[in-house]
Amino acid sequence: MVLYDLADINELMHAAMLRRRTQVPGNEVTYLVDRNVNYTNVCTINCQFCSFYRPPEHPETYIQSTDEISDRLSELEDIRGSRVLMQGGVHPELPLEWYTELLSELRSRHPSIALDCFSPIEIEGISEVCGIPTKQVLMHLKEAGMHGLPGGGAEMLVDEVRLDISPKKGSAENWLRVMREAQELELTTSATNVFGFGETNMHRVLHMDRVRVMQDDAVSAGRTGFTSFISWPVMLENNSFGSRNRGNNRIVLGASPTEYLRHVAVSRLFFDNIAHIQASWPTMGSDVAQMALLAGADDAGSTMMEENVVSASGTTKTEATEEELQRMILRAGFRPRKRDSDYVLLETNTIHEDLASPVPMQPEA
Repeated sequence: MVLYDLADINELMHAAMLRRRTQVPGNEVTYLVDRNVNYTNVCTINCQFCSFYRPPEHPETYIQSTDEISDRLSELEDIRGSRVLMQGGVHPELPLEWYTELLSELRSRHPSIALDCFSPIEIEGISEVCGIPTKQVLMHLKEAGMHGLPGGGAEMLVDEVRLDISPKKGSAENWLRVMREAQELELTTSATNVFGFGETNMHRVLHMDRVRVMQDDAVSAGRTGFTSFISWPVMLENNSFGSRNRGNNRIVLGASPTEYLRHVAVSRLFFDNIAHIQASWPTMGSDVAQMALLAGADDAGSTMMEENVVSASGTTKTEATEEELQRMILRAGFRPRKRDSDYVLLETNTIHEDLASPVPMQPEA
């Protein structure tokens, strides 16, 4: 808290960069070529900060078919992508078989694409619909072809904040429990953090502490645990955050670029047990994301082909080409390396700043 509250931002970023070099040596920054698929926007959780979801029976609801999703994965294969991030809302009616049949068909049609799907809150929703424990749900999904459980829905793992902004989403312990079960099944997982809801800096540190304690437990048990930590400010351009943020109740939401960089730097110093800290260009823009690479982040995120959730909040650019991510990394003074969702380095055709002929790099042995 002393560092978060009082440290000079330049000294804090410098210390975070030194720490980054001990955890992730070298001058490379990784990125992922992937796409987002939001298979449905039907959701019953009604998070006050979400502009994407639609309640059941709303005229704008949709559920994508297997063929529609498969077509999107074919487009990803065309650009040599390696992962799909497939998430939706908490649908109150879709049975477990809908999810397993979808995963099985996608695995059969697109064996080279890692299926990182759903979120802990979606797993809880499926569990309630089909009447079996969440770990059994995860087992069925893994058997059907699911590769990883992304860290969506964490927001703030402090119930004082979490249950205020999303009372139907359940406690922080629920999110951690489902993630623990996923890790026990050797599914790839990541930890996320959305901040800027009017919480205190102490709440932010407590969120990170819950993640770090869980990571200690995973490492002690010989598991990988979380591959990375990704944080970003809440985006509310098209969302007033409910009646509590109007008139005399209005509070300052989101976070400034300096506040975001402080958060990234503190997270790098705090997480002695998570190697990878990701910069968030979709919410902060490429210029601030470049600065985050100088504040301890070692990963530039992903191409996010067809992103719908963050863009629904008003963010204007939520897709990037591989070339754009490489240019962002190069201009920050680093060497770009393509990776998969497990942070295994892949063959990389690196551009020069003058867009001269690519320089091929070989995959990690």
